[in-house]
Amino acid sequence: MKRTFAFLAAALLLCACGQDRSQILKVYNWSSYIDESVIPEFESWYEEQTGEPVHVIYQTFDVNETMLAKIEKGHEDFDVVCPSDYIIERMLRSDLLLPIDRDFGATPNYIDDNLSPYIREVFGKIGGSGKDARDYSVGYMWGTTGILYNAKYVTDEEASSWDILRNPKFAEKMLLKDSPRDVFSQIIIYLRQAELDMGEVTLDELMLDSSDKALADVEAYMKQVKPLVAGWEADFGKEQMTQERAWLNLTWSGDAVWAIEEGKEVNVDLRFSLPKEGFTVWFDGWVIPKYAKNTKAAKYWINFMSRPDIVIRNVDVTGYVSVSGAPEVIEAFTDEAYEPLDLSYFFSPADTAVCANPVLYPDRKDIERSTLEHDWGERTPQLVEMWSRVKGESANAMTIVVIAVALLAILASLVYTKFFSRKARGRQAVKRHRR
Repeated sequence: MKRTFAFLAAALLLCACGQDRSQILKVYNWSSYIDESVIPEFESWYEEQTGEPVHVIYQTFDVNETMLAKIEKGHEDFDVVCPSDYIIERMLRSDLLLPIDRDFGATPNYIDDNLSPYIREVFGKIGGSGKDARDYSVGYMWGTTGILYNAKYVTDEEASSWDILRNPKFAEKMLLKDSPRDVFSQIIIYLRQAELDMGEVTLDELMLDSSDKALADVEAYMKQVKPLVAGWEADFGKEQMTQERAWLNLTWSGDAVWAIEEGKEVNVDLRFSLPKEGFTVWFDGWVIPKYAKNTKAAKYWINFMSRPDIVIRNVDVTGYVSVSGAPEVIEAFTDEAYEPLDLSYFFSPADTAVCANPVLYPDRKDIERSTLEHDWGERTPQLVEMWSRVKGESANAMTIVVIAVALLAILASLVYTKFFSRKARGRQAVKRHRR
């Protein structure tokens, strides 16, 4: 945050002195989503590659829609931003993105040279009203949605199905992401399991179903779940899990990695499951907005962020997984403490037995049960209204207690992280508000 204010002050000073806008790069990214030491390195690298100086103005956001509103309604001249998959879809449909030029002269094209084939395939599924999302966006980080659970109270078998959410055994010990899109997608996969098994619909097709019937079915299911829910959370669930105040949490893999590692430090056995019915994957990617003023520096920024050594540093700090399939990346995150995984879908055909963390890199047999969520477009208000009905207007007493304790835990964690533990800082998950 201090660096952001420093950059803003520098930008005002530069503008006051008549600084050419081509020498300023305005980056808008998720909070805690980069190793900030790479920013000055980019400035030096850019000048080495192009012979031109550049100064980065780095700002952050916590909600996709906040970023989108600034560009769509405010016409903010950010040069490069990092939205989630469904927002990339929305921006494409609204003609808010510029194509990303891959011509870097003598500089290597790290984007296309290192991008995982799996990511390239999935980005091709992003709907853009006839536009190929791969021409307008480059992946940054990705992950999965699953169930984080405490093995002391929850069995592996119980956590293997989304129907665990209706199990009264876990009443008041369950947290759900306050994210209608993510919850809806998992539940509709569970509810349509018979149709999926019979081949009447595919997972990809199911993610395009925003019908009244689909909404009604998920709402009916979630109203059975609601009495069991201790709280609806956006970021505090992982702390609650490490403190055993909750036993299971519908969450994202990045949060799960953080919680599992922290749990080990206090002897809490947390695990992460990708339910057998299927699940969704999510992605964040770099794009150049329509109102960008420095598209040249923007494309070099994206290229720099795709360079293997920079990728590894950003992953180490954020705790999330890069879209890079570079050999250096797989080497950096190979860990003999884990069982071999078939990661040939993500890296190379030869990588069928890689010892890596399965929360970060799911095995091929698991990823084959995954699908990509989509933007609901004009149906988004109906999704939000359904979610409001499910949650109700008032929080129960347990929810209030959970939130209060969570806030204190987060404050304590931040103090500890700042002064005592760089390792914990490196695993701190990003606040992702995905509607």
